[in-house]
Amino acid sequence: MRSVKATFKKQLKDIIKNPMVLIQFILFPFIAFLMNTLVITDLDLEGIPYDIAEMIIASMPNMPNMVTMQAGIFAGMGLITAISGIISEDMDKKSLRFLAMAGVKPMSYLVGISGVILFFSFLTSAAFGLIGGYSGFDFWIFMAAMMSAAIGSTVLGAIFGILAGNQQAASGLVLPVAVILGFGPMMAQFNENIARFMRFVYTGQLNIVADSLSAYATDTVLWQSFGIMWANIAVLGLLFILVFKKKWTTK
Repeated sequence: MRSVKATFKKQLKDIIKNPMVLIQFILFPFIAFLMNTLVITDLDLEGIPYDIAEMIIASMPNMPNMVTMQAGIFAGMGLITAISGIISEDMDKKSLRFLAMAGVKPMSYLVGISGVILFFSFLTSAAFGLIGGYSGFDFWIFMAAMMSAAIGSTVLGAIFGILAGNQQAASGLVLPVAVILGFGPMMAQFNENIARFMRFVYTGQLNIVADSLSAYATDTVLWQSFGIMWANIAVLGLLFILVFKKKWTTK
């Protein structure tokens, strides 16, 4: 437990001092805020016929959808690249060797690192929820969906970080998957084939949960979405254990 706390404090200080990582947790809610308060509200429809203006407004994403788009990119791309970069950097710079000499076990290190990522993810998720106008029970359902996606991306990012072993390899390995998970939910709105695939992915289900809250979906839809998300996490957890035992414990 002491090792986890020590790692948590170390990584918390490192993230605060590292703007390249910290900005991941600020940039996406900021973009969502700008898109909601500036882009849509500044849309000038004066002089446009009423029926055409109505069609334009209907085609524009509403506030929760705009937030969902940025939340999906954050959860699917930002978090994976952040934690894979942190772990691969520590492995590349041999920082783990010094931590091991101090008595920190690899699993304690991973739990501490993940704890920091999830802590900042909670704050970012709350910002998304407030910007999206969620309130009451809907706010906490949205938070649960965001944190479920955050856990999935944290585990996946840790897998890539361990597999890569250095920052350069991690960037090349994680980017294609991060782009698919981050932008997949947005592209699913325009392509049915992508939509079918994203229904089985946790970031796709995050989008479904958020949209379902806006449409007052039934509990069955929500339970199904959370079931798929946590099935994803379970599979990623098993994969992480295999990678951890095969790759890290042999170092």
